[in-house]
Amino acid sequence: MKWSLVWAVLATAAACAQGPPPPAPLEAKSESCRSCRMPVSDPTLAAQIVAPGEEAKFFDDLGCLRDFLRQNPPSPGSVAYVTDHRTREWLPAGSAVYTRASIETPMGSHWVAHADAASRDADPAARGGASVERAAIFGPGAPPDGR
Repeated sequence: MKWSLVWAVLATAAACAQGPPPPAPLEAKSESCRSCRMPVSDPTLAAQIVAPGEEAKFFDDLGCLRDFLRQNPPSPGSVAYVTDHRTREWLPAGSAVYTRASIETPMGSHWVAHADAASRDADPAARGGASVERAAIFGPGAPPDGR
């Protein structure tokens, strides 16, 4: 029994030493949104939550990620990722720049994410959009970042 506990502690420590879990690859249209259950059909609007030892949870709209986080406390060590709308690169949700754009999103939030203001300004879909504070989307707490 003692050795099982020692090994469990060592395995947990080793997992933590590796840093936060990276984003999972998205197979568009084969993943369903964990909030609304619609297919995640547009990778430029997708989000995900990954946690050590768990399957990635994908979302088709930033509003769905927000709704899921409001109803489900994140697992320890989990990280929320969003897609830079212009580059399609995954980035931590807590460091993204958000815009309410005139484009249609799957659930009508109209929110898009970018790595920074330069990426947003280079994205034709975000032109004329209004900046949105992270707290306006996720509330006073930041999205999970692996800590």
